[in-house]
Amino acid sequence: MADSTAAAAGSGPSQKWNGERSAAGEHNPWILTGVISIATFMVVLDSTIVNVALPHIAGSLGISVRASTWTLTAFLIANAVVIPISSWLSDMIGRKRYYMISVALFTGASLLCALAPNLPVLVLFRILQGVGGGGLAVSEQSMLADSFPPEKRGMAFAAYAVVVVVGPILGPTVGGYITDAMSWHWIFLVNLPFGLLSLLLVHHFVVEPEVLERERKERLASGIEFDWQGLVLVALGLGSLTYVLAEGQTKDWFSSTTILIFTIVTVASLATLVWWELRHPQPVVRLRLLANRQFAIVIALIFMVGVILFGSTQIIPQMFQQVFGYTAFQAGLALSVGGVGTIIMMPLAGRLAGNVDPRLMVVPGFLMVAAGLWHFTTLSTQSTFFDLSTARLFQTISLPFIFVTVNTIAYVGLKPDQTTDASALLNVFRNIGGSVGISVAQTILATSSQTNQSVLTENVNMLNPNLRDYLSHAALNGLPQKEALGAVYRELVRQASFLAYVDVYQIVSLLIVIVLPLALLVRGPKPGDSAAAPI
Repeated sequence: MADSTAAAAGSGPSQKWNGERSAAGEHNPWILTGVISIATFMVVLDSTIVNVALPHIAGSLGISVRASTWTLTAFLIANAVVIPISSWLSDMIGRKRYYMISVALFTGASLLCALAPNLPVLVLFRILQGVGGGGLAVSEQSMLADSFPPEKRGMAFAAYAVVVVVGPILGPTVGGYITDAMSWHWIFLVNLPFGLLSLLLVHHFVVEPEVLERERKERLASGIEFDWQGLVLVALGLGSLTYVLAEGQTKDWFSSTTILIFTIVTVASLATLVWWELRHPQPVVRLRLLANRQFAIVIALIFMVGVILFGSTQIIPQMFQQVFGYTAFQAGLALSVGGVGTIIMMPLAGRLAGNVDPRLMVVPGFLMVAAGLWHFTTLSTQSTFFDLSTARLFQTISLPFIFVTVNTIAYVGLKPDQTTDASALLNVFRNIGGSVGISVAQTILATSSQTNQSVLTENVNMLNPNLRDYLSHAALNGLPQKEALGAVYRELVRQASFLAYVDVYQIVSLLIVIVLPLALLVRGPKPGDSAAAPI
């Protein structure tokens, strides 16, 4: 939007917040926070709840587990394409109207997913889910930023962050219980009451501010120059990138012609997108916001948050099941302990955000996360449930100080009418960070497992006195040598897998330390930034 729009709205960067863009209207803005958190929880939970149900989906539809992962990939691709253009769609359709359409689409697609008779149909409906879910976060965060004065935004975003951070942690637990106790269809059907309740409450408690409606009508009256070229480039670039990150490991990366082609499409599309959007008068993705140093730094930090949050949430329950033999439900319970710590610390993070130097929140927060991940490397295959759940608690307890603070300072120096555009970019980079984190973790696991297994196997021979003693002891107990060697090999594979997870935790910890200096460059809002809106 033009600068004149912000001036007309009476809220320039140096002016005081007046609430005319508030989505709460005459209602208490805390009611708004609770209302929009319902759909947030539904979507964030769904993003991880499907993971543990893949074997059940595969068995029910008569397909391989590998093929069933397309239900995840399709959702991620659709999400990645919609998020960056959701700001433009919100401006054209109206924020409240677009939000309700997104909730309705996600809810309706959830019902269709539960009724899907085969994989192609299920993938199609998962794409519709991704389109609906991708449009929610940007509108929600824009509403919060516009509905709270600067001094209360930290607590508002802390409350909102509870569902964003805890959703992926509870997902494996809820998904494991549902699939064990009922069927995979219910992981989609549970969305229906949440979606219907969200639509009802949004209709009654969320308003479309007059200033936003006026700005929308002015844009429509002046003519819409739709940036269809930018939309195509976004779809090609982010869609291809998501596919490469999701499928690269299973297809052996660049030894696969398909991955190579999609990589070329990714690089060419994103490079062209940057060139095109910086020159278009009404770009579908407002990349010019990255010219603001504070916002660009926050983008880098939120990317790392995505790597940590989604990457660790994906591999830690995987380790619990693969190495320690936990069920999906037990693995989810171990993760939930970390969720409890996150919830407890969130109010404190909300009170401190905006009131202390953000570097005093972000730097120690990242260091604690790195230390928590490194703590996993001190465990062993003999660790108990208490050891594993405590390690998870140690790793997640400082996440609120990073998440809330980064989101609170994201808009320092930007105009209030840039809230929605910046929300889109932050969500895009957080999700890409999550995809990168998962992809990197899986690649390290695969290569490190093979290497560790090769090294350990070298010591499994008849010249090893420990092996000879074990076989002799097994023979005395009536265990045939073939079965004894099989038990040795199974334990060897388990040890190799555990060492591979240790490698992942070490590398991610080091990556956090490497990017940490960026956190020293951020600053909190100054008196002249009182109108700046965080996301």
